[in-house]
Amino acid sequence: MSRLGRFAWSVLFYNVAVIVWGAYVRASGSGAGCGNHWPLCNGEVVPPSPTVATLIEYSHRLTSGVALLSVVLLLAWTWRACRQGHPARAGAALSLFFMLTEAAVGAGLVLFRLVADNASAARAMFMGVHLINTFVLLACLALTARWLSGGAPIRLAGRGATALAVAGGCAAILVVSSSGAVAALGDTLFPSRTLSQALSADLSASSHLLIRLRVLHPVIAGSTVLALLWLAPWVARGAGPRAARLSRVVTILAAFQVVLGFANVVLLAPVWLQLVHLTIADLLWIAFVLLAASALAEGQSASVPADARQVRLA
Repeated sequence: MSRLGRFAWSVLFYNVAVIVWGAYVRASGSGAGCGNHWPLCNGEVVPPSPTVATLIEYSHRLTSGVALLSVVLLLAWTWRACRQGHPARAGAALSLFFMLTEAAVGAGLVLFRLVADNASAARAMFMGVHLINTFVLLACLALTARWLSGGAPIRLAGRGATALAVAGGCAAILVVSSSGAVAALGDTLFPSRTLSQALSADLSASSHLLIRLRVLHPVIAGSTVLALLWLAPWVARGAGPRAARLSRVVTILAAFQVVLGFANVVLLAPVWLQLVHLTIADLLWIAFVLLAASALAEGQSASVPADARQVRLA
């Protein structure tokens, strides 16, 4: 694997870490740590005498800034190293686009004060949009890394059934993950002291909308996991050993998510478990995207820049 390929994978997993830290900002109630200022923090480049919440939010902004710079570097390096028409060029360009939209959604949360103890429907909508944009960004980064590591371009012609199955699987994961983001918001804003209290609140017509929506997530998640347990092996059939391995990874991660989801309910969604749950959700999504790319790949491998002329910065 070239240095560029290794860098692309490192950018992907660094972004996963930034996403998980962003979830900690929400779960710890630190989203308003920099006030309603963006990109400045409480009107300052470096906030003086910061509180704990300010430090948490400010550190997230710093790590997000590094993530943006890493994607800019990935695009510049890929554009210089790869020939015209190489799929990694498009992947890197889309990665930067969705990184910028990710920043815009994050800025919107702060500027519209949809943070801290805000329990509005607008915040729930923003959370869903934020999650979907985040997953699309991860998909673009994962595909870029795959193509820079020798993965073949995707070919849809003549693969209608597989493409439809992949689209259905992606849509299901996005829906269940969005509902999970809303459920996590409800857990953060309306914590329960006991399991019986949590279950009663879920089923009470007088509960806040975010609490009543919380009960939908386990239902959607269970249906999605059952679908993935069947869909992943079906998509991987006849696509080679790499697709078979990715299929097993998808099924294992999907089953593990059920265990984590059950533990979240029983333990009343402690912050550390929410972060683990989100991390596995990110990895499950990446694995399914890579499985889809393997199943829809054209030929066996794509040309990867290797010589000094093609990879000038390696």
